Amino acid sequence: MKRLFAHITRLKRCESGAPMVEFAIILPVLLLFIAVIIEGGRITWIHQATAGGVRDASRMIARIAPLDLCNAGTVGTYDSLATTIVTNQLGGSSIMPGGTTVVDVTPTCIPRVGTYRVNPASIVEVTAEVEIDFIFGGIFGWFGNSLTSITTVISDQSRVYGV
Repeated sequence: MKRLFAHITRLKRCESGAPMVEFAIILPVLLLFIAVIIEGGRITWIHQATAGGVRDASRMIARIAPLDLCNAGTVGTYDSLATTIVTNQLGGSSIMPGGTTVVDVTPTCIPRVGTYRVNPASIVEVTAEVEIDFIFGGIFGWFGNSLTSITTVISDQSRVYGV
């Protein structure tokens, strides 16, 4: 019996498992911190790639469209071109992370009155709506509601120079 009490007393004083318990307490917060960093980087990367695709699409349409694009009313013919440019920027030849869906790409024409060669001057605006899925959405669920996706709208304008 005396030996049993000595063994129990020795186990009470032993602190060899303390680092493992501390790590188990810190692990969920550490995983959340890493997930937030990765998701924030992905969202920034996807936003920059989409902005580049929208900028390229608006510049391309501004270069190949007729000078009086707003008066001609043919901006709708460039829908497929703008969608192709934005989609290729997001997933075609780039190393874009998965989980990105292009919902809609819409080019529109805005007439600007001023002292231009052609009055009103045509400004083409390309707007893209992109849905981004969260890879670590389940980890965020440990600390509240889990996240599934976020939708963002990005647009850019270019002056039509015409052909």
